[in-house]
Amino acid sequence: MMLSPDQAEADLSWTQSDPETMLNGLKSAGCGSDEPAEGEDRAKCKADQPLSREEKRRRRRATAKYRSAHATRERIRVEAFNVAFAELRKLLPTLPPDKKLSKIEILRLAICYISYLNHVLDV
Repeated sequence: MMLSPDQAEADLSWTQSDPETMLNGLKSAGCGSDEPAEGEDRAKCKADQPLSREEKRRRRRATAKYRSAHATRERIRVEAFNVAFAELRKLLPTLPPDKKLSKIEILRLAICYISYLNHVLDV
C-alpha cells in the first residue's frame, strides 16, 4: 500500500494490508453488498463495527493537536535532558576546562570522578 503525503494515518488499516483482505472483512461483517451503500446505509455499516482500543488510540494519535502536544512534550524532555548533562559537565574537572564532551564521555568521566572521590575519602 503506497502512502501519499495528503493521506491521513487514520485512513489506514494497519491490521489488514491489502484491499482484498479489507473487502473480505467488510463482507463478512454484512457491509459488502455489490451495490454502493448510500448515506444512511453507509453510516450503519460503519456503526456496526465498534473500534478496537488500539484503533481508537491510533486515530487519536493521528490528530494534529495530539502530534503538536507530543512534539512539545518531547522538546521539553530533551531540553531538560541537555540541561542536566550541562550541569553534570560543569562539575567534572577536565583539561582544557571548556573541552566539548559527548554525553557518553560525560557519563564515563562522571563514573571515574566518583570512584576517584570515593578513593580519596577512603584514604
